[in-house]
Amino acid sequence: MTTTAPNELARVRYLIDDVRAAVDFYTTHLGFTVDFDAAPAFAAVVRGPLQLLLAGPKSSAARPMPDGATPIPGGWNRLQLVVEDLAAEVARLRAAGVSFRNDIISGPGGQQVLLQDPAGNLVELFQPAPTTR
Repeated sequence: MTTTAPNELARVRYLIDDVRAAVDFYTTHLGFTVDFDAAPAFAAVVRGPLQLLLAGPKSSAARPMPDGATPIPGGWNRLQLVVEDLAAEVARLRAAGVSFRNDIISGPGGQQVLLQDPAGNLVELFQPAPTTR
């Protein structure tokens, strides 16, 4: 079996409804840059070691499966972006009109909130709990 080299980008594919809207969302609000643009079918944006593949309805990723099921956007799987000040990021994004699924919640590992891209895919913003040493 061939494995991905350690310096290779991690990749996540999201099915989306509108490639242009998704590229604008991720570059404007979440600090991604365009890596590849084949709109309206497909685009890839990158942030650090993550390449997010944005597969539109005309991409190969959206073709029906042999059983007739058609891949669609949305669901509960999500990518997680770590932030330093979650409350400030939420305020900034709400002011920009970004849609959230919930309010900030706290747990033993830190705080998180879920926002939605234009196709309804989730992005989790996460602020780790402070470590005490």
